[in-house]
Amino acid sequence: MTGNLARRLIVSADDFGVDVRVNEAVEIAATEGILTSASLMVGGDAADDAITRAWRLPSLAVGLHLTLADGRPVLSPARIPALVGRDGRFRDGLFGAGMRWFFSPEARRQLKAEIHAQFKAFAKTGLVLDHVNAHKHLHLHPTIGELVAEIGGSYGLHAMRIPAEPRRIVAKADPAQRPPRTFLAPVLTILRSKAAHLITNDRVFGLAWSGAVTEERLLGLIPLLPPGLNELYTHPATADAGAMAHAVPGYHYREELAALTSPRVKAALAAHDIRLERFSALVPEPRPAVADGGHPTARA
Repeated sequence: MTGNLARRLIVSADDFGVDVRVNEAVEIAATEGILTSASLMVGGDAADDAITRAWRLPSLAVGLHLTLADGRPVLSPARIPALVGRDGRFRDGLFGAGMRWFFSPEARRQLKAEIHAQFKAFAKTGLVLDHVNAHKHLHLHPTIGELVAEIGGSYGLHAMRIPAEPRRIVAKADPAQRPPRTFLAPVLTILRSKAAHLITNDRVFGLAWSGAVTEERLLGLIPLLPPGLNELYTHPATADAGAMAHAVPGYHYREELAALTSPRVKAALAAHDIRLERFSALVPEPRPAVADGGHPTARA
């Protein structure tokens, strides 16, 4: 957490690199809208296209969208048989996978290797690592959260998303849809403890509205944003779900892009004095060492 009383908002796009239509939307929302960051799927079908776009968008902060479900691994499937099915993709049965990650030493060893590989693949892009989160928020799993916090330090990790959404605020922002109750408090507490050395958001928005972050919902949410570091995560694309191979049925991808580029949303942020933010902008500058005479000196 940051402890600053100003109202700040990180606006993120997940699944950067899964499809060119997603990448197009990220570029549009970053150049014409309020998007400040994107989370890259390094093993995504359109990852190379996403990396190319990221390099020409210096204002866009890019992090790692760690993928351990609903996708392909970076390592050869033969090296991580406990994590993948016969088709070479990660197993979709998350309950069974979660049990293996927790109880099987061999599964944990393979999980560690794949997480290392995804961080390494991100490092090879040359992009600055702004943050990490996980597809389907699987870093909530205690084994994954611990491995990410441990491994990330070797790759310059400074920030992690904590998917803690205040239900009361979401319900007030959109009274027509009551958000479901969750029972994540214990695992969120564990994740915060494992990420205590990292910069984390105070709260997140987009969980209850996943795939349906519309202009009207944002206009309802913006006046209610509390002080501190808020994060809104979204799924924009330039095509609807039916046109993309890895889309989630029922997601309103183009509506989310429209919300991120809405002049009304931009005006609301300005009217409520909410500052758009990036995790990497919050990383403290290294302090110079102090020589015996009390003058700063450069560190070796």
